[in-house]
Amino acid sequence: MKKQILICIILIFAAKLSSAQNQPNFYSDVQIIKQYDKMFQQPANPILFVGSSSIRKWEHLQMAFGSYNIINRGIGGAVINDISYYLKDIVLPYKPRQIVLYVGENDVVSKDATADTILNRTIRLFRGIRAGLPDVPLVYIALKPSPSRDQHVAKAIEANRLIREFLSHEKNAVFLDIFTPMLKAGKSRPELFVGDMLHMNQQGYDIWEKALKPHLLKQQ
Repeated sequence: MKKQILICIILIFAAKLSSAQNQPNFYSDVQIIKQYDKMFQQPANPILFVGSSSIRKWEHLQMAFGSYNIINRGIGGAVINDISYYLKDIVLPYKPRQIVLYVGENDVVSKDATADTILNRTIRLFRGIRAGLPDVPLVYIALKPSPSRDQHVAKAIEANRLIREFLSHEKNAVFLDIFTPMLKAGKSRPELFVGDMLHMNQQGYDIWEKALKPHLLKQQ
């Protein structure tokens, strides 16, 4: 009952924030997270999952990796620069022992963003993480092949290639290729997605979970 009351308070707080004007993208989402963190103690030195909606909507994340002491701080609709902007709010304070990152797919659809643009934004994000957490291991999940974005697949492939090359020269950084196993005969697989053909169903997440598990750090 006590926890339900606190959640109601958070929802009221969210309603007030939603009416705020001239705020950065996702300001209210981040303030809700910060209020939640004040009300409920978060695990020490967790594995932090952060990024866009493919992280936020990972409903079975705790079931799959709960024994690894994880927290989910995905923000639906976020682009790379949003995560960079909120590093001091939703990444650095948790002092994670490892970060799992998925962001950039929403950048792909922008006409103003090339594969090089996505690379450069990712480098800035990576440098921002390293400035606050110099040694934390990071797993970068490759941009996925969503059927609703098939027209942008060439850009996604090139962005993945560039980011893989960049991370290959960085310490404590892993590029996790989930793009290839999510293809069939070189094409995206609608059966891995819900109706919007953008967000994954459990079949899609099963591929991610299988690929990711060998790279996760167990608690000492």
